[in-house]
Amino acid sequence: MLSFGLPRNLIARSAAALALSLAAAAQAAPPAAGKLDRTVLPIAEPKRTVFKEIDARKVKAPPRFQVKAPAGAPNVVIVLIDDMGFGVPGSFGGPVPMPTLDKLAQNGLRYNNFHTTALCSPTRAALKSGRNHHTLNMGFITEMATGMPGNTGQIPDSTAPLAEMLRLNGYSTAAFGKWHETASWEISVSGPFDRWPTRQGFDKFYGFFGGETNQWAPLIYDGVTLVELPDDPTYHFMTDMTEKARAWIKHQKAMTPDKPAFMYFAPGATHAPHHVPKEWIARWKGKFDMGWDKLREETLARQIKMGIVPPGTRLAPKPPAIKDWDKLSADEKRLFTRQAEVFAAFAEYTDFEIGRMLKAFEEVGEADNTLVIYVAGDNGTSGEGGQNGMFSEMTYFNGVQEKVEDMLKLIDKWGGPETYPHMAAGWAVALDAPFGWMKQVPSDFGGTRNGMVVHWPKGIKAKNEIRTQFSHVIDVAPTVLQAIGLPEPKVVNGVKQIPMAGTSLVYSFEDAKAKERHTTQYFEVAGNRAIYHDGWFARTIHKAPWETKPRRTLQDNSAWQLYDVRLDFSLANDLASKNPKKLAEMQALFLKEAGKYGVLPIDDRVFERMDGAAVGRPDLMGGRTSITLSEGMIGMMEAVFPNVKNRSKTITAEIEVPASGGNGTLIAQGGRFGGWSMYVKDGMPGYDYNFLGLQRTSIASSKKLGPGKAELRFEFDYDGGGPAKGGQGKLFVNGEKVAEGRIPATQPGIFSADETADVGIDLGTPVVEAIGAEAKSRFTGRIPKLTVQVR
Repeated sequence: MLSFGLPRNLIARSAAALALSLAAAAQAAPPAAGKLDRTVLPIAEPKRTVFKEIDARKVKAPPRFQVKAPAGAPNVVIVLIDDMGFGVPGSFGGPVPMPTLDKLAQNGLRYNNFHTTALCSPTRAALKSGRNHHTLNMGFITEMATGMPGNTGQIPDSTAPLAEMLRLNGYSTAAFGKWHETASWEISVSGPFDRWPTRQGFDKFYGFFGGETNQWAPLIYDGVTLVELPDDPTYHFMTDMTEKARAWIKHQKAMTPDKPAFMYFAPGATHAPHHVPKEWIARWKGKFDMGWDKLREETLARQIKMGIVPPGTRLAPKPPAIKDWDKLSADEKRLFTRQAEVFAAFAEYTDFEIGRMLKAFEEVGEADNTLVIYVAGDNGTSGEGGQNGMFSEMTYFNGVQEKVEDMLKLIDKWGGPETYPHMAAGWAVALDAPFGWMKQVPSDFGGTRNGMVVHWPKGIKAKNEIRTQFSHVIDVAPTVLQAIGLPEPKVVNGVKQIPMAGTSLVYSFEDAKAKERHTTQYFEVAGNRAIYHDGWFARTIHKAPWETKPRRTLQDNSAWQLYDVRLDFSLANDLASKNPKKLAEMQALFLKEAGKYGVLPIDDRVFERMDGAAVGRPDLMGGRTSITLSEGMIGMMEAVFPNVKNRSKTITAEIEVPASGGNGTLIAQGGRFGGWSMYVKDGMPGYDYNFLGLQRTSIASSKKLGPGKAELRFEFDYDGGGPAKGGQGKLFVNGEKVAEGRIPATQPGIFSADETADVGIDLGTPVVEAIGAEAKSRFTGRIPKLTVQVR
């Protein structure tokens, strides 16, 4: 034995002490996991031992306190697809083969009576907490929050998410993909970070915050840090997030093979923009030539044959605004079929990547004890593309109607980086078959019914079976807790918790005929509202996604409908006139549940909510009319930046031009599909306004800047007289006017869902194509000070 010159008696004493401590550890193990009080989180450490002995060699070390998950606890993976309706995946009779979902379904359970809230943020918050979305202040999407309780967009501490419960019970936790649960004004370097993913229970987050992102050029955060995109023309976020998730799984299992993992995997697909690699799109050429009406019929026939829907189910009437396919022009059919091909390719490609992610659990030997809950949609397929679909979805948010003849010119580019596309609403109805409505309509199962598959080889014996019990997204969290063997906590991080409203589905795992336990559920988004109770469903269609105003007042109950869903799967047979007493009971029950869960007062405003001041949404600018910035200040989303729309503005930049000449972005907001930028190109300063990617205006000097310090100023004088007007722009260098021009129109609503304001660089896609984006656009000089002032 090597002694390194130590005295033999010291070596002997050290060996004896080591043996003593090992024996003590073996005899005094931590309390059994099952004996810990897991109703209060974090689990309290035992009282600290107090010693009187001065010599550590003479005492036994107390047992190490460590919180571990219950013995045999499974890994848990929740997959949540975006904007995918009930009639999309082949596993539920739709036209799109999704082999990963199919494989899980064949070895697991299909739930054909599972519901979401009909909208992104509300569904996501409800899924991860087990509470109704108004309890979580998620009555609508975060970007359109208001000052009213139930709609503030700020998840309360009294509704701790599942991830935090699992993390505090010994799980490693990670989230990848779309988040859309943080109040929009809280997404900046100043936070607060309480509602960011890494403070909502996730050790690891890699994804985006908004409702959507450009899949070719996303705005990504790794934790709280912005990620610079690689210079790779083949880059796509779906593949990127999959690779990051696979790496995390393998790393986590390599470090702690006995520690279970919880993963939330939420692709931006199939939400617009529909961005897909060309090779995936090519596989779908010609497969939607039958049109949306025939597709509905074919889907229903498959659903009946598969047992997904009962025999005798009829197609619910489609909205009158949706044209019959056979009445469309040849140009409309050509454009619309291409839109559907790209959407289907997006769905198939996404399922393929999900399969690669799940393969990592197989590769580390954990597949059998991994509980996978695959939810095929956070709401129905989206009809936000309107009657014709869109080359750029930003036109929808700015009230611009795109024409078929203009979009046809881009048909071969559809789905690629030069487009930001959405599809015609007729496809939303078809891909929500057999139902009649779509996303944003919680008063129809086309908005809320989504296919769900549960797969857990070690924990569920039943295979390839269908479960028909009514269930809702708030049932997911309690299901996971019961499957693991954990109680619902009463206190989390010192805050008393609002009890979960969901019901665990574990009771249905082995019993297809088990009596359903979730018997009452309200639905409400922007005035569209409904109530389910013991097989009955009462609802009112208050507004279609493409309608700018509600159809009637909230006090007008004349258009309520009633359905017996035990006999009418698709909501095709309105019984309101035959059973007015039952309808009245259901309406009264809706009001009772609405009061109980904070739905009242109902807010049916949609586009009006874009004006934060009008609806009481906090403004990080706090009424300020200017902000002073400098180089390196990047990633500022619209909610944390001065609103320069529909008003005059002045941009003043103090810059230092290198001897080699200046080049690059000084400041940019938005990107390829709408925005503005002040820049220097080949030494010459300029300002560009990009109106929705449809019209570009440049106001630029023809004279190069000299080396050294310079002051650039751009003044825009807005015409006034309402939103979306134009104005006159003037560019100055050191007080001298060097260029002037007219900007004919401006964007009144938003520039982008995820592109940002950046100083010294243009992240994402370029406002100015000649300057480029990301590293290519970085200014070669210095920008000590830059001021944006609105007037």
